[in-house]
Amino acid sequence: MIRAWLAEANEAMLDAARIGPGMRVLDVAAGAGDQTIDIARRVGPAGVVVATDVAPAMVALAQDNLRRAGLHWVTTHVADAEAPGEDGAGFDAAICRLGLMFCQRPLVALQGILRALSPGGRFAALVFSHAEANPCIAIMSRVARRHAGLPVDGPPPAGSLLSLGRPGLMADLLAEAGFRDVTVQPLAVPFRVPSCSDYLDFVRSAGSPILDLLRPLPPESRERAWDEMARKLEQFATLRGWEGPNELLLCSGTRP
Repeated sequence: MIRAWLAEANEAMLDAARIGPGMRVLDVAAGAGDQTIDIARRVGPAGVVVATDVAPAMVALAQDNLRRAGLHWVTTHVADAEAPGEDGAGFDAAICRLGLMFCQRPLVALQGILRALSPGGRFAALVFSHAEANPCIAIMSRVARRHAGLPVDGPPPAGSLLSLGRPGLMADLLAEAGFRDVTVQPLAVPFRVPSCSDYLDFVRSAGSPILDLLRPLPPESRERAWDEMARKLEQFATLRGWEGPNELLLCSGTRP
């Protein structure tokens, strides 16, 4: 479901990083390696791909997915996006798909990525835009935080899904980190499934931050929160199925 949802945005990100045959590419916060597979196919066996993630279980899953795809020129290891440990590695390009917003210190992560690139190397990332452009995430976050007894007003907290969506923020962070030729482009990426319940099943099975907010609650309290989300998300049902609006920001820059 994630691969189908992000297919066009993923290609746009790899294009923005100018990834091509024979290149050395760093994939930060790679998760299960979906986009890593696309990178590896672009660079081919003459290239090098290094995929990192902070979660050992995700790295193991990525390794398995890459092995089954026969992409032996990809290596994986555990690393925090805020301490990638690739200084001076001389990558031609780096990407981060829907990972930067989970960093408590995204500027530190961007500075580390910059140091991993060769001069002229390209970086591209996808992050969620602001709450108004991502109403489903905003609804679920507000409901989950209220049921968990947490504040629901004010800007998104650091490390949360929408934390980098404020207009101008990503451009400022990239420039402050030292990138040049910075661009930030909004992309409409709606999530389409047959019904609202299918969407909530996806959210509940995907290890989402919503689960983290609700995990401390008793089971009956968690279910009340999910029921409220379902009622509020039904507004996005259409005659063709359920379609949740999402907007991502495609962010890119070059190491001088």
